[in-house]
Amino acid sequence: MVVMSGAKALVEALRREKVEVIFGLPGGAIMPVYDVLYDSDIRHVLVRHEQCAAHAAEGYARASGRPGICMATSGPGATNLVTGITDAYMDSVPVVAFTGQVPTFMVGRDAFQEADIIGITAPITKHNYQVRRPEDIPYVVKEAFYIATTGRPGPVLVDLPRDTQVGEADIEFPEKVSIRGYKPQTTPHPLQVKKAAEMLVRAEKPLILAGGGVIISGASKELVELAEYLLIPVSTTLMGKGCFPENHPLSLGMMGMHGTTASNKAVLEADLILAVGVRFSDRTTGKFDEFAPKAKIIHVDIDPAEIGKNIPVDVPIVGDAKTTLRKILDAVKSLKEDRVKETPWAQRVAELKREFEEYAEKMCQGEGLKPPKLMKLMRELLPPKAIVTTEVGQNQMWAALYFKAYHPRTFISSGGLGTMGFGFPASIGAKAAAPDVPVVDIAGDGSFLMTQQELACSVSENIPVTVVILNNSMLGMVAQWQRLFFDRRYASTNLGEIPNFVQLAKSYGAEGYRVDDYDEFTSAFRDSMKNEVTTVIDVPISPEENVFPMVPAGRSFREMIV
Repeated sequence: MVVMSGAKALVEALRREKVEVIFGLPGGAIMPVYDVLYDSDIRHVLVRHEQCAAHAAEGYARASGRPGICMATSGPGATNLVTGITDAYMDSVPVVAFTGQVPTFMVGRDAFQEADIIGITAPITKHNYQVRRPEDIPYVVKEAFYIATTGRPGPVLVDLPRDTQVGEADIEFPEKVSIRGYKPQTTPHPLQVKKAAEMLVRAEKPLILAGGGVIISGASKELVELAEYLLIPVSTTLMGKGCFPENHPLSLGMMGMHGTTASNKAVLEADLILAVGVRFSDRTTGKFDEFAPKAKIIHVDIDPAEIGKNIPVDVPIVGDAKTTLRKILDAVKSLKEDRVKETPWAQRVAELKREFEEYAEKMCQGEGLKPPKLMKLMRELLPPKAIVTTEVGQNQMWAALYFKAYHPRTFISSGGLGTMGFGFPASIGAKAAAPDVPVVDIAGDGSFLMTQQELACSVSENIPVTVVILNNSMLGMVAQWQRLFFDRRYASTNLGEIPNFVQLAKSYGAEGYRVDDYDEFTSAFRDSMKNEVTTVIDVPISPEENVFPMVPAGRSFREMIV
């Protein structure tokens, strides 16, 4: 034991958790911690809005596989974190958020900059704490990191009253923690594994649906091996994009509302679906009771609450994706010693892929700059392990459809919450995690404007990324729905040609380009890879551009618009 303040205990506990970067913005109630951080080796990245601290922590976590850390003061600082924390909760991202709080004797008295952040975040965190004694800080930090990173990952919030930070006590740092009642099940039941293997071997038209859980557990190698052994095509959710290389012959791309025609048609024909690390969200399945009408379903997930929640399943398997896929593969090999060479289903899948590739080529044609072609161009210009983040809206779906991801943790997007403004701060977090890898944010003008102030952060903190703005001067996805379903009544979706993004970027000390053809785009994009500061590329596209394919909300895949 050693006598130290709560603030010193916190920073030492973070050091012991091997924290390298914190994204945050200081204020009165968290100043004691920042004073200790001043002399620490931990890097602090000063964001310009606390929401962006949370999103940057998400980007860091998703690019690195390590927990992302964000920090804010009490009251508005803490509440500004809420959107990012909710986003992390929906997408199972390990984030640990620290907030300052008024002194314990003032809690509940409506003190200056007081907010009940524990009550506010209870529904959107895996767990949260308000630490009342300095000596409890090391135990709480150890538990917070353990909870955030084990089982189904998610955000944990630690609220620190000011007197807890400045008070001194005998401090002890635990080596490990054990939390009563919290024992995530990672090993699947052997009987369920056997059932799954038997069904996979017997199936004539099997399909794998892979989600974010495959990436979280590091199960991509096992997924590829199983798919290749039985010649099973693989579709992914938005969160699973990159877990299976999209240049692989068995890859069908993303499934869902804006999924590829290959994925959405294949699921209608499949007789068996092995769903791994997915939660069967409405954006992935379309109309629940018409999803995969001919298929038996095996569902593998580490969170038992997700199994059977939206889609009835025939074989539920609770377990870690990597462990479970390995055991299923071993069981399959014991039942079928030889690898499958060719099947009529594989031929059908190849036909569906060709249809979509021809469709994608058509979507690249026409006057003006076409987003699908821009996605293909960026893929050609970027190295295989470059990291792409996206904003939310049409830009996100164009990227999901037409930008092929080859490796896990290289495509980072806001899935469950669909948070506009996510992509740019997430790209800063991803670049902080992987400074030697190019990081590109594929943005829309409306979404980028929500967090563009982080240009100041990226420049001052020397975290250079590239932002490609698909600029249609509209809230593009809302406008598309208004075109299709609201008789072209563009209610409050026209943003106008404000601002001038080149001048905006340069006003922050970043680089800015506006391009009018594919050659100019290629030149600007190549320059951005060499620039030592963040580069914003303004790409004008038609406000009438739609992102297709599309399944209307609440409809089945049979009603896909192409």
